[in-house]
Amino acid sequence: MAEEAASSVVGAALDVNTAGKQTDIAMAYLQDEKTDGEIANHNLGELDLTTDEFILDEVDIHIQANLEDDLVKEALKTGVDLRQYSKQVESELQRIEQASIKDYIKESQNIALLHNQITACDSILERMEGMLSGFQSDLSSISSEIQTLQQQSVSMNVRLKNRQAVRSHLSQLVDELVVPGTMISTILDSPVTEQEFLEQLHELNNKINFAKELSFRETLACSDIQDIVDRLKLKAVSKIREFILQKIYSFRKPMTNYQIPQNTLLKYRFFYQFLLANERSVAKEIRDEYVDTMSKIYYSYFKSYSSRLLKVQYEEVADKDDLMGVEDTAKKGFFSKPSLKSRNTIFTLGQRGAILSPAELEGPILVPHTAQRGDSRYPYEMLFRSQHYALLDNGCREFLFLSDFFMVAGNSALDLFNSIMGKTLSMFLKSMSTYVSDCYDSIAVFLCIHIILRFRAITAKRTIPALDKYWEAVLELLWPRFELILEMNIHSIRNTDPQKLGVLDTRPHYITRRYAEFSSAIVSINQTFPNERTNTLLGQLQVEVENFVLKMAAEFPSRRDQLIFLINNYDMMLSVLMERAADDSKEVEGFQQLLLARTQEFIEEILSAPFGGMIAFVKEAEGLVEKGQLDRLKNEEARITQLVRGFSGTWKQSVEAMSQDVMRSFTNFKNGTSIIQGALTQLIQYYHGFHKILNQPTFRSLAVRSELINLHHLMVEVKKHKPNF
Repeated sequence: MAEEAASSVVGAALDVNTAGKQTDIAMAYLQDEKTDGEIANHNLGELDLTTDEFILDEVDIHIQANLEDDLVKEALKTGVDLRQYSKQVESELQRIEQASIKDYIKESQNIALLHNQITACDSILERMEGMLSGFQSDLSSISSEIQTLQQQSVSMNVRLKNRQAVRSHLSQLVDELVVPGTMISTILDSPVTEQEFLEQLHELNNKINFAKELSFRETLACSDIQDIVDRLKLKAVSKIREFILQKIYSFRKPMTNYQIPQNTLLKYRFFYQFLLANERSVAKEIRDEYVDTMSKIYYSYFKSYSSRLLKVQYEEVADKDDLMGVEDTAKKGFFSKPSLKSRNTIFTLGQRGAILSPAELEGPILVPHTAQRGDSRYPYEMLFRSQHYALLDNGCREFLFLSDFFMVAGNSALDLFNSIMGKTLSMFLKSMSTYVSDCYDSIAVFLCIHIILRFRAITAKRTIPALDKYWEAVLELLWPRFELILEMNIHSIRNTDPQKLGVLDTRPHYITRRYAEFSSAIVSINQTFPNERTNTLLGQLQVEVENFVLKMAAEFPSRRDQLIFLINNYDMMLSVLMERAADDSKEVEGFQQLLLARTQEFIEEILSAPFGGMIAFVKEAEGLVEKGQLDRLKNEEARITQLVRGFSGTWKQSVEAMSQDVMRSFTNFKNGTSIIQGALTQLIQYYHGFHKILNQPTFRSLAVRSELINLHHLMVEVKKHKPNF
């Protein structure tokens, strides 16, 4: 029906459209006819000369306007009479009107049919409008239903999310509240060392914490599980307490390596964390028991180890009479052959400094009973190193264990460490104070100081602050004692009486050798960790030794012997110092200057005996040349002749005798050779100066100039007398 109605409507619309178009054509035709008539009447009306409103002034304007009209132009061109033309137009209009009426009459049936079709179309369109209005109302109701459904969907989505959120919380709550049977059986029956027990203990700890949180919120469900959780907690605490105490008691067994049970405890560090969170009294009991046990173990171990170490120390040690300035004729001579096979030296470093090398410093500790079986003996610094390296190793390990197992840090960790190691450290300081108060071996004390400085650097590198205060306490004991011993040696040299030191000898004195060995030892050790106070004391000691050497030299009657003594001692001290100390050290530079000055003076001394006359003449003449007064010597021909012939005749024998005398006088052949070379070089310079003076105009006429030895020949001959060693 809808399709038929639509077809009828479309057909009617087409008929109406066709009829309408025909009507429009007819009306347009009539309108055109009417318009032409009106235009003609209007134009003619404007040309009406009989009108009362005619104004002469406007006649020209109307004429011009009408002349522009096309019809008027056409009429004027053809010469038509306008009245006649007007009548013709009017008759034409009447004829067209009659024709139009006939056409309307002829088409009246079609127009009536068209009217009926338009009426039918209106009724069809009215029905369609009703149908579309119904559709619109239906769509409006559907849209409102869709909005309602959308709102319901949003509401349902919100409710779903809320239910899911509530479900997750409730699920978590239920999971945390429920105590599974696996947990109960594991906590009650499984050994604490099993992994399953540790896992269930973690779960139990979480449930305990959750129950505490719920109790603060006053959740009713908490009361349902509180009883069983408390009973499981008590059981777990009991089993953990028994396990840890058993491990701590195992430390007390003789010959036990306590590091093994410590490592076991570290594997179960959560046990103590569980106790600390849930049963502090038991945690405190375990901590106190551990502190008491380990304190006794460390004290007993280190006390026994220290006492055994002292049994392998050198039997002969320095006493208050073993000072640098003590005469060698005393009961116990420092540099005499030792009575024991391996006697500790006092002023000589020897191989003792090797203990500061990384390999020795962090090497294995001494085993006393093994050393006793081998009849080995060691200096105190080796015992000190072994004792304190054991302390460093055990102290660092213990501090790390305490920080890890007992979960302490900062001052709490230091306090706990001191409660364990404090008794042992006090014992160390007390025994060290006793030893230091009667120690006169300054090298041993200084080595101990540098051992502590290096151990302190090691603990700092490991970021272990536990022993820092102990290191400072040890240094506060050792530094004053070292300074005191050094000051005692300084006073002993200052108060030495040269006349009580036995027979005079130009060879190096044993006191200067002691100083050289000692100073080189201290300087070489002090280079790694320089100390200004040590440098100051060494400077004072050097001044006293220089004064002592000068006092000893003054005991010799001749200046030559004094210089030999000074050169031998300076050379010996410089050689020993340069073996260990840096070339630019203050001590080395000081003795180099002293040796150079005394050597130059000795060269002048040994040249003065065989060649003194020539040397005096050269110096006198050079002074007069500078003043321009050389003519004052022109009457010295006899003196010059004697000098020239005396040198030419005796210089070889004199040089040979001088070389032999020098080599006999100096213990260091290298130094003796250097002195001979310096003397021969100085001799050639003097003889060269002698040549230059005799070449002056004042002496050119002297016949004895021909007897002068050729300078080049002299140099060649002198080289033959240089000793080779």
